[in-house]
Amino acid sequence: MSSVCFYFQVHQPRRLFPGHVMNVGGAKTPDRLESTIFDDGKNRQILEKVAGKCYYPANRLMLDKIDELKGQKKKFKISYSLSGVLIDSMERFMPDLLETFRQLAKTGCVEFLSETYYHSLSSFWGTGTERPEFREQVDLHSKAMKDVIGYRPTFFRNTELLFNNSIAKTVESMGFKGMLSEGIEWILDGWKSPEHIYNTAGTKIPILLRHYRLSDDMSYRFSARWFSGWPVTAEKYASWLSACQGETINLFMDYETFGEHQWEDTGIFWFLKSLPDKILENDHMDFATPTEVIERYPVRGNIDVSDFDTISWADLERDPSAWLGNNMQRLIFAELERVGEIVKQTKDPKLISIWRFLQTSDHLYYMCTKHWGDGDVHKYFSPYGTPPEAFEGMVKAISQLEYLAKMKVNS
Repeated sequence: MSSVCFYFQVHQPRRLFPGHVMNVGGAKTPDRLESTIFDDGKNRQILEKVAGKCYYPANRLMLDKIDELKGQKKKFKISYSLSGVLIDSMERFMPDLLETFRQLAKTGCVEFLSETYYHSLSSFWGTGTERPEFREQVDLHSKAMKDVIGYRPTFFRNTELLFNNSIAKTVESMGFKGMLSEGIEWILDGWKSPEHIYNTAGTKIPILLRHYRLSDDMSYRFSARWFSGWPVTAEKYASWLSACQGETINLFMDYETFGEHQWEDTGIFWFLKSLPDKILENDHMDFATPTEVIERYPVRGNIDVSDFDTISWADLERDPSAWLGNNMQRLIFAELERVGEIVKQTKDPKLISIWRFLQTSDHLYYMCTKHWGDGDVHKYFSPYGTPPEAFEGMVKAISQLEYLAKMKVNS
């Protein structure tokens, strides 16, 4: 038996005003600082746009497909990770959208995964398994999922699938049943493939690896006429999955694939509606959530990813360079850690919240200066004209946050 394991990341950042329009020095209170830094008018506008193109129609389709197959022996099953930043935005701006995710949780065919509440790179702060900020953000996310969605996650995926042995050890020590990672070739020496379950060095936590070629065939190449497999039909794609030899075929992608990155007129929703039926026509295939996969199949081997070889699912390198690849990004990341020590001394919930919203990985992603194909992807997602504009906004936001935090500490 081969199980198709669908996982969708659902996230929207809390975007900043461009640096040149920030009123530097004008924010005398935490509330005023928040309204000075974050462009929540734009954030609401983008959320409503993406919800109309992707979240609402995709959720309706998923609910209908789950309902259609609920009486069958082989059901349609999927998994999601909702960032805390997105949950916060839905609570503020689109509670009806949030309700559709609650409906998915109630079907019994959907697993929700844990992550850092603020979609941050906090897993890089600390040594060994002592990563207090990371742990606190994961706890915040688990609580929000239980309180808001009605679901307590037991499976983990780190921001942007950032993964190494030390992060895996930390996640294992927090009691999670399993973890997601990227299936890049260099960790798959010899016989290994992303279609099996693995442990990583020094742990017993099961690791599911993203089958990035098949995932990208859907998320990136679906409408690409230059792609040798175009047109990607449900029947053709199901035949590619059927040819896989392992126990689990892990298809991990941004949920915005459906309707936002691949527009409705590409046929992506018709494809998604037909795909489960075409997959289930194969007697040896079914659908499973991440927890079901690790409960059903054995661990087949080990992978080894040192702290200096951290992997992710981004760009051609599939490493942290999308967020920490240039001096602007590294400076901002170091400043966030330094200023955080001051902010935490204030014990002011608003200032700590602002600091954590600034940790969201997207703000570092917008500063990326890569060229060619990866650079085009970064430009597509960025609300700024250039990486230095993104850098300017973060410098001014962090400076104002530090000023207010020091005022409070010294008062």
